Amino acid sequence: MTTSKKGLSRAAKGWIIGGSLALVLAGGYAGTAYALVGQIPHDTTVHGVAVGGLSNDEALEKLTAELGPLAEQPFDVAVDGESASIDPADAGLGIDLESTVSGYAGFTLDPVKLWQHVVGGSEVAPELTVDETKLAAALNAAAETLDVAPTEGTLEFDGVEPAVTEPVPGEKVAQDAAFGTVVERWFDPASTIELPTTTDPVDVPAEEFDRAVENLAEPLVADTVTVRAEGHSAKLSPELLAGAATFTAENGSVDLELDAEEIVESLGKDNSDLGVEPREARVVLEDGKPKIIPSKTGLRVSPKGLGEKIVAAANTQERSVSAEAEVTEPEFTTKDAEAWGIDEEILTFSTPYPKYDSVRTQNLKAGQRKLNGVIVKPGETFSLIGVLAPITKENGYFESGVVESGFSTTALGGGLSQISTQMFNVGWLAGYDDVEHRPHTRWFDRYPAGREATLWEGQIDMKWKNNTDTAVMIQAWVGQDRVYTRLWGTKHWDVKTSTSKHYNLTDPETKYNEADECVPESGGEKGFTVNNTRTRTSASETLPKETLTWTYAPWHKVVCGPPPGDDD
Repeated sequence: MTTSKKGLSRAAKGWIIGGSLALVLAGGYAGTAYALVGQIPHDTTVHGVAVGGLSNDEALEKLTAELGPLAEQPFDVAVDGESASIDPADAGLGIDLESTVSGYAGFTLDPVKLWQHVVGGSEVAPELTVDETKLAAALNAAAETLDVAPTEGTLEFDGVEPAVTEPVPGEKVAQDAAFGTVVERWFDPASTIELPTTTDPVDVPAEEFDRAVENLAEPLVADTVTVRAEGHSAKLSPELLAGAATFTAENGSVDLELDAEEIVESLGKDNSDLGVEPREARVVLEDGKPKIIPSKTGLRVSPKGLGEKIVAAANTQERSVSAEAEVTEPEFTTKDAEAWGIDEEILTFSTPYPKYDSVRTQNLKAGQRKLNGVIVKPGETFSLIGVLAPITKENGYFESGVVESGFSTTALGGGLSQISTQMFNVGWLAGYDDVEHRPHTRWFDRYPAGREATLWEGQIDMKWKNNTDTAVMIQAWVGQDRVYTRLWGTKHWDVKTSTSKHYNLTDPETKYNEADECVPESGGEKGFTVNNTRTRTSASETLPKETLTWTYAPWHKVVCGPPPGDDD
């Protein structure tokens, strides 16, 4: 079957005409959309920058020039007036201008955007980018400055009045909420961005301090507290209790502690029966003989648990504590003193002193006083300088004659070498070990030849060691024109000594001394060498024989001044 135009119905003609018109209109809409590609609607602004009518590239260039620097500017965030600066690049914050422009200059069939090309654009927000990890790190760093830590409260006594410093909660950045706030506002902060915060609570709330005042502090100082032990009692005043109190606020509560040692000391002062200090035994010289002063045990209230008992008692009507007492033993007891064995005279030694030098005699008396009563324990080394020093005027010494470098002169402590000779001889004759000594350069006939010792602080000491298992006490005095030294203890060694004849005699010479302090001497005594030998035997052993050898210089004639020349 065939048809012709002439045979078309009116309805068919209508559809053909309508369809054709629709195709024309659709083609026109799409053509318009294609015609607008690459062009920003007129009157369009991006963050205040006019880009309307510009091409895609022109708008991107303009926005990059004007908004790019703004996106690099640091901005401030704050909490209660405290601020911190954030660098957008470090925080992972930026703008995507290419995406911003392409959304309005690219091809679109969106009738709204097409309509904007006709009637004009509007303000467009730039596309923002964020690195969540970097922003979170930046906010954490800022919080270190912005967070305000809570201030914990305190409780203490002002006299006997409880004084509370109220706790103050802290404030810290609410990180999750702050993240959104910064992302929303960082590119256009009209002012500093105030960050949202959360409260950082205190460890111990204010009501806990109120409870501590009512239940602990006020009852403690309401009146005295009586402490009883061993049939004795003593009272603790409110002032003392307040002074011994310490309040500790932690883990949500306030606790009271009392310094038990301080309270125990106070109890002893209030009642001597509750504060008897232990007394160590002593060995002293009394009426010229050793005497043991017995030790004495001490008694005091035990500090163990005392503070807790007092705090509990302060909340009772009786305000009384039953405490334990403890006996304290001295470190050195009567039994220890008896074991020292200082109960017999071991030996006495003496030498004459020159009566014409009263200053020298004063030095002898000062030195002997310091020695008198000194105890050398078993195994201990006695040092004479350790007892007599310092050799100063303030320590009771005077300037007197000495021998220095072979010449007579004066020095502080002149004459103390006689005490050194005394102590060397008692140690030698008692059998103790010779540790250190040095005889004089020339011999003084008041001393045993080769068995004497000089002394010079900082250079020459006189030492011997107590090589027995008992102690020895020194008794020293000056009297009847002699210097005396006596040892008390337990005799251990049977000592035998012998002294050789003087040999290798040398004649004196004439010496010239140009020192300002020169003392002329007539000289005359020969020099010599001498040996001293001793043997020591005890109930259990005999020690090897030992010999000391010393050579003395002659007593030269001393002339003050330079030696004579050839013409003299």
